Amino acid sequence: MTVVLAIGTGKGLFLARSGDDRHEWQISGPHFPMTAVYSVAIDTRRQPARLLVGVSSSHFGPSVAISDDLGETWQEPEVAPIAFPTETGAALERVWQLTPGRADQPDVIYAGVQPSALFRSEDGGRSFALVRGLWDHPHREHWEPGFGGKAVHTVLPHPTDPARVVVAMSTGGVYRTSDGGATWEATNTGIKAYFLPDNPYPEFGQCVHKIARHPDRPEQFFAQNHHGVYRSDDGGSTWVSIADGLPSDFGFPIVVHPHRPGVIYTFPLTADGLRFPPEDRCRIYRSEDAGSTWTALAKGLPEEGFYATVLRDALACDDADPAGVYVGARSGEVYASADEGESWRLVASHLPDVLCVRAAVVG
Repeated sequence: MTVVLAIGTGKGLFLARSGDDRHEWQISGPHFPMTAVYSVAIDTRRQPARLLVGVSSSHFGPSVAISDDLGETWQEPEVAPIAFPTETGAALERVWQLTPGRADQPDVIYAGVQPSALFRSEDGGRSFALVRGLWDHPHREHWEPGFGGKAVHTVLPHPTDPARVVVAMSTGGVYRTSDGGATWEATNTGIKAYFLPDNPYPEFGQCVHKIARHPDRPEQFFAQNHHGVYRSDDGGSTWVSIADGLPSDFGFPIVVHPHRPGVIYTFPLTADGLRFPPEDRCRIYRSEDAGSTWTALAKGLPEEGFYATVLRDALACDDADPAGVYVGARSGEVYASADEGESWRLVASHLPDVLCVRAAVVG
């Protein structure tokens, strides 16, 4: 077994590889030095696995690069693979999310971008087309940028129904389609927008930071909101709080275990105005009962003096058994757990600002 850990940073992509124990790692990089890498996908539907990387160059702009040999060589198109049609009057600012489609659609890749839009590729990520149904939604003119920008940052294709996709954006909230993207509905009932005191439970406009679901429970979702942690058991139609037991309800990532439905991980911060971990300790919180109770996981993580943020895509699991869990901090440290979060080891330190991590078994 070989596990690849992709680490996107503010100054390029780093790739780490490990064998069965996931204790020792060989690191290469930076690939695409001095570019910001906000999104990475490891597409294991094909062999060898394909890496897709959303790169943002201050000189050349945003693009998507592909590798079919785990980063030994890269293919970068001469023409930007993601571009808004001229009549939209919009320009691509950043690729926030790259998500492989269903297993029986091996060439489908979704891209969530800034400004808030969804693109779909049918050639493995070499070219993308705008999903007009979401772009033309009447709510779009009312979506506002959050602190990190106005973007679709989460894309969740349904595991068995190709017509159903759920996305989340900041700000805007959660939207879903059941007709292949032709029409979309806001599905935010129960998610609070505390920053809208006159209407704290609006139809849309919530600052959802991340959503996740397990493929074996496609109607159950988990959300980390801008103050609020939630679960939906009805496909996103309604949401209930699962923040009890956490030291704070503010944070960015939420991740599901690859094999055990109802097992989720998050990384709380003290508050939106104090973006440090509670008690200045690095702790991952895990629930094994869909958010009813939470356990702090800290063995091997810094116990004091830790002030870094973990961003929405900087917490991830691989698909091994037992599952590996990975976390990257804006201070440049990356930690890995080979035992589902029970204990942690340092993979890398002194990296640039970690923006995202992704991991998968590739052989």
